[in-house]
Amino acid sequence: MARSDRSLNKTERLFALVLLLQNRPNMTSRDLAEHFAVSRRTIFRDLRTLGESGVPLTYAEHGGYEILEGYQLPPLMFSAREAATLLIGTGFTKLQPDASLRTDADAVAMKIRNVLPEPVRDYIDRLQDQTVLAPFNETAGSAGATEDEQGLWFELSEAMARQRVVKMTYYVASRDEETVREVDPLGLVYYSDHWNLIAYDHLRDDIRNFRLDQIKKLRTRFDTFEPPAGFDLKEHLRERGTSPQNVRMTVRFRDRAWRWARRQVPADVEQELPVGDGWTQVTFEFENLAYVAKWLLRYGTDAEVVEPDELRREVADQARAVAEMYGAVAA
Repeated sequence: MARSDRSLNKTERLFALVLLLQNRPNMTSRDLAEHFAVSRRTIFRDLRTLGESGVPLTYAEHGGYEILEGYQLPPLMFSAREAATLLIGTGFTKLQPDASLRTDADAVAMKIRNVLPEPVRDYIDRLQDQTVLAPFNETAGSAGATEDEQGLWFELSEAMARQRVVKMTYYVASRDEETVREVDPLGLVYYSDHWNLIAYDHLRDDIRNFRLDQIKKLRTRFDTFEPPAGFDLKEHLRERGTSPQNVRMTVRFRDRAWRWARRQVPADVEQELPVGDGWTQVTFEFENLAYVAKWLLRYGTDAEVVEPDELRREVADQARAVAEMYGAVAA
């Protein structure tokens, strides 16, 4: 099947061509042309360029091109985007409870970083300083982006690393409306199941939090910005975690549910206490009652709010709304 690689420049295509022939030898010029969605003439020119640069190409006895066994590419010819993806991937691995996985992830990250060209290494260092994974959890759930988030993470990380203003159309769920915002991206944070952008919002004149899956349109502007003096992403998240707007919440979970819920609780757990009969009681602080109520509903009768009453009412209201939605079916 033809692959849409017309966006690759010649250098990228040559590199991809070597990788392809090393992994899938005996491909004909027609196969290669279809794979990269270019003409056979372009493929012949690329093969000639590779041969002249010292890549040991040969034509297999049964047809098709291959690279002589033993040839090695120069180490880590990664683009900034590929290197960022790999290092963020090792970051997720380091969140896992298996100590050997964390050790291996550290070693892989160090090897990748040490052989990157200096400009790419500097870019990656800036990006890692402005990216936080699962700030309220020792372990993280699935790192898969939703369909609405795909492609946004890298575009925002590019704007963030290069200090470019971003214009976006953002869906505000509480008002069920879309608004156009210009923001200065300051950090990317991965919570239990989604990415968030921390950014200075020009409209609100304040640092705000935006879910990537609620961003409907995004465009990076040429305008640049300077981060607020002394801004530190991790410190900002710590301050947000101890915000005066926070509400202290106590919730009981059946043990079978708590095994999963503990990975996704949206705050630092202050207290975790077995209370008998297969239940565990946990206490934490968070500022958004509606968000916590919606999160708790996924556990049904395996989770019960002990306090505050405001959260109990919010869960009841949301559960009632669900029941009314399906009331006609029950009738």
